Amino acid sequence: MKDRINLKQQKIALAFLFIFQWIGIYTMAQEYKSGPAEKDYIGYLFTYFKGNAVADEAVCYAVSTDGYNFKTLNNNQPILNSSVISLTGGVRDPHVLRGHDSKTFYMVVTDMTSSKGWDSNRAMVLLKSNDLINWTHSNIHIQKRFTGHEDLKRVWAPQTIYDEAVGKYMIYWSMQHGDGPDIIYYSYANADFTDLETEPKPLFIPKNKRSCIDGDIINKNGLFYLLYKTEGHGNGLRLAITDSLTSGKWIEQPGYKQQTNDAVEGSSIFKLNHSDKYILMYDVYTKGRYDFCESVDLDRFQLIDQKMSMDFHPRHGSVIPISRSELIALTNKWGKPAGIEIPPAKNPVLEGYYADPDIIYSHKHKKYYLYPTSDGFDGWGGYYFKTFSSDNLKDWRDEGVILDLKKDVSWGNRNAWAPTITEKKIGKNYKYFYYFTAAQKIGVAVSDEPTGPFNDSGKALIDFKPEGVKGGQEIDPAVFNDPKSGKSYLYWGNGYLAVAELEKDMMNIKKNTLKIITPDGSFREGAFVISRAGRYYFFWSEDDTRSQNYSVRYGYADSPNGPIMVPENNKILEKDPTRGIYGTGHNSVIQVPGKDEWHIVYHRFSIPNGIHIGDAAGFHREVCIDPLIFDEQGRILPVKPSL
Repeated sequence: MKDRINLKQQKIALAFLFIFQWIGIYTMAQEYKSGPAEKDYIGYLFTYFKGNAVADEAVCYAVSTDGYNFKTLNNNQPILNSSVISLTGGVRDPHVLRGHDSKTFYMVVTDMTSSKGWDSNRAMVLLKSNDLINWTHSNIHIQKRFTGHEDLKRVWAPQTIYDEAVGKYMIYWSMQHGDGPDIIYYSYANADFTDLETEPKPLFIPKNKRSCIDGDIINKNGLFYLLYKTEGHGNGLRLAITDSLTSGKWIEQPGYKQQTNDAVEGSSIFKLNHSDKYILMYDVYTKGRYDFCESVDLDRFQLIDQKMSMDFHPRHGSVIPISRSELIALTNKWGKPAGIEIPPAKNPVLEGYYADPDIIYSHKHKKYYLYPTSDGFDGWGGYYFKTFSSDNLKDWRDEGVILDLKKDVSWGNRNAWAPTITEKKIGKNYKYFYYFTAAQKIGVAVSDEPTGPFNDSGKALIDFKPEGVKGGQEIDPAVFNDPKSGKSYLYWGNGYLAVAELEKDMMNIKKNTLKIITPDGSFREGAFVISRAGRYYFFWSEDDTRSQNYSVRYGYADSPNGPIMVPENNKILEKDPTRGIYGTGHNSVIQVPGKDEWHIVYHRFSIPNGIHIGDAAGFHREVCIDPLIFDEQGRILPVKPSL
């Protein structure tokens, strides 16, 4: 009966917390982070130590691209010198956390060498990094830092979690005082992550008041799941759940979670990228092995050792997801292990899932800016736009979110698709006009800077079908400034191509200039217009973005509003199955200032998995850049999409 009540309490808590979690997610979205998002992770970093010898009490790294098969870095040698960062000469139990800003990393370790005895340590080490390679460190000796710990015997297995309720990083670990039980305590780190700024307080004490160590907390659906080892009694890993980290109100779950009768410790849970599955791993320390289990609900676990492989023997470690550039940086530093396939480095040019790229050269800042759709959301469900900057079209800096539909756009809070932008000099000042799709309508926002923030006009600019058009969607805007007339034009459409001249304020169209100029039956969407050598070139995408045959065609005209002439053999960008390239389309084009040098910017299915995931490939796309070449007659030569 007691267990039934606990289960009922959990369900009620889940119902309420779902609401609070949604609010929390929405709040986080407003912070306009740069750095990789969860949708962009492609690999994993495993931090661990190796054993009880002093030389093995050090931080080591391993990596994986699937979460099941891990390969060690640096030939299984430490990536940090324990004698430099510790007070005792050894460190154990490394736990790494990706920071709330997505790009800072925090590591905590036990400052201890077992050669001096299990009750010999009083300290932990706090480390901080921006790249997972270079770490700063601080030592926290509990007895020296805080009063009232004269009978402290040991400080074990610290971990870190970001506490949304207070906006700080909480460090939690177990301590034993005198002959008392081991208790899991917590304290908040200071802003620099160099010290503990609050007195240690108990975080979790089991109802039986007996020892517990090796706490590992993960947040799922607004609830905090704490796995801990029962120390000196029982048989391994227990689970407790709360909706508030510091409330002291934990619902202890029945039974044990390890899937072995052998003694275990050092549990750690991580979520598989782009999946609803979680992996629980733990150290079967008496047998010299690691076990791995899989779960969806964090309640029932299934042993999956047959799926796992490692070329090393870890002790008490942790796993975090990493991005492509992070994986490349790690393997550049410590060597690429055999069997680890890293996605190509030249293309895609942006890290993670992005699509529908629009690009400009800013004369104000003398650099390029790229504006994509934020991809990787089921059913094209993204709700924010980012921009990226570059001096050379190769190295791109994430400038963060510039427009958030949920926060900034009152008339459309979903389906943030296919933006386009232009830089206009008005008087002595530059203005940036950003046209975007939201909820299958087109809006416009303006800023004084290419990186925003952008202010929405407050209404949809295009929320109607042009006369005579019955199908398609009002999406995929493209803006073009005519160098001959000085006029600006907006193009849009899916299944049809419409054009209208923009008013001088760039915030409205002249409806009496609206025309349908669909080039031919190959037109689907994604129009783009440039001017070169007195001729206007029109680009568009054929087929569906979910199709591996999505491709780019072109035509030309003597006027920005057509008619468009379609040459023979006008398909200039398409799939290349011999190299695993599919779904190439929705492009923009950029000219290198002062040169007759052009580049095409487009998206394709993500490599290597996109071609294998069916329709989902249509919203798991990546952005690429390749040269665009004209021949002497002004014809565009076919583009060879590159890796």
